[in-house]
Amino acid sequence: MRTLLGFGIVLALACGATAADEKIDGKKLVGKWEPKEAKKGEAMVMEFTKDGKITVVGDMGGKEVKIEGTYKLDGDKLSFVLKFMDIEIKETVTITKLTDTEMEGKDKDGKAEGFKKVVPKKEKDK
Repeated sequence: MRTLLGFGIVLALACGATAADEKIDGKKLVGKWEPKEAKKGEAMVMEFTKDGKITVVGDMGGKEVKIEGTYKLDGDKLSFVLKFMDIEIKETVTITKLTDTEMEGKDKDGKAEGFKKVVPKKEKDK
């Protein structure tokens, strides 16, 4: 349970801080993302699809957990709703940086987190 809430918090933190005049390109959000600095023993990947769906896959007590939900990007505000069992996590974060390979954001308390795009194995091998 604590890990599940941690996923939601990490996701919220992951999504947010951009220069005020920098336009956020929502197309760059689509794909798989992982924390830039993963904590030891924790693994998490979140995937944003072009149709507004989000999937978070991670490890909870040695078992793989998959959490699904929806997201909406409005300017630099990324809102999402995740559902897992009877728990619903709603959060809005401010994207502060979004490139083809990096994403940074801040939650409502100003805590920042960074993510890097997961490069498919075929591209890594080139």
